[in-house]
Formats: sequence, C-alpha cells, structure tokens
Amino acid sequence: MDRREFVGKSAVLGTTFWLLWNVPRPNTLRAAAGSTEPLVLSEEEWRTVEAITARIIPTDHDPGAVEANCVNFIDKALAHEDADLLPTYREGLPAMNRLAVERFGAAFAELEPDRQDQVLVAMESGQVSGWSPASVTSDEFFETVRSHTFIGFLADPKYGGNRDFAGWKVVGYPGPRHDLGGYTPAQMIGEERITAIWGAEV
Repeated sequence: MDRREFVGKSAVLGTTFWLLWNVPRPNTLRAAAGSTEPLVLSEEEWRTVEAITARIIPTDHDPGAVEANCVNFIDKALAHEDADLLPTYREGLPAMNRLAVERFGAAFAELEPDRQDQVLVAMESGQVSGWSPASVTSDEFFETVRSHTFIGFLADPKYGGNRDFAGWKVVGYPGPRHDLGGYTPAQMIGEERITAIWGAEV
C-alpha cells in the first residue's frame, strides 16, 4: 500500500474521524493564523502528541505528520472547537506514558519508533492491563489522536496543519479551485494536467 492509499484508507476508520472532520472551526482558523505557539498543550504534552502523530503518519520518502505540523492543528482545535476533548488528552497522555514506562522504562517520546509502535498497537486494541483513568479507554484515546492527526494532515493549511501542503501533495489533491472557476471536464477525467496550488502539475 502506498502512502496515498494508506492515508485514504486510514482516514475513514472509525466514527470519530467523521465527527471531528465535520465540526466547523472558525476559531481554530483564527488561532492558527495568529500563532504557531502552543495554546493549551504544555511543552511536554506538545512533544508527546507530536511523537504520536509521527508514528500514525510516519515520514519516509513522503512527508509525514511532523512535516505537516499536525500537532499545531491539534493544539489550536483543542483550544477552541474541540475543547471538550482536551480532558481526553490530559488524561490519556499521562496514562500512555505510564504504559510506556511500565513496558520499556521511558516516556513515550523517548522510545525508539518500534517500541512506540508497540505501545500504540496495545492501546488501539483496548486490552491494556491497568490502564487508567476509567473515563477514557486506551482505544478511545488512540482513535481521538489518530482522527485529529489525519484531519491536521488533510485539512486546509489555514487551520494550522498540512504545512506546505504536505498532506495534499501526498494524496495528490491540487487544492480548491473555486476562485478560478473550478476544474475543466478534461482535467476532471485526467486528460489534462492540473496546476496545484503550490505551483506543480499533478
């Protein structure tokens, strides 16, 4: 499976993605325009969330979540329209770090990628022994971060993620064309090339 297929298939997993994707985010947009500094995540939380996103959409020959600055989108969303999910992060991040320390002797962000993956796989299964708090299960926390990561990777860069159109370049989306009258029929069926918003032809 190539990166485009991976992102496309992964983005549709679970209901959380669709619920979060369809939330209007005018306040997130304004916050992202104003600053790339953390609004609600602490420095440690920012670093940990970024490490999680780096394993959900890793960097290879294509940019991943780190290059797309997905953590910035997550921070701005949690500060505004997704504020009701901030407790999920505040409770889930320490629980995940406890799991990482218990299994491998270090906080999640300090682990090697293969060990980070093992922690995330265990969380995704929902069968983590001793996970606490009870208010959010490990799989609920994982799905929330995964959904936020994919939205940050694919949403318009004005919302704080998808930096330098990283996500759109990966999936081959050239950007909105409403201001240019839309795409021609030949472009829609692939007979003519489209000049993407970042200047390259796709």
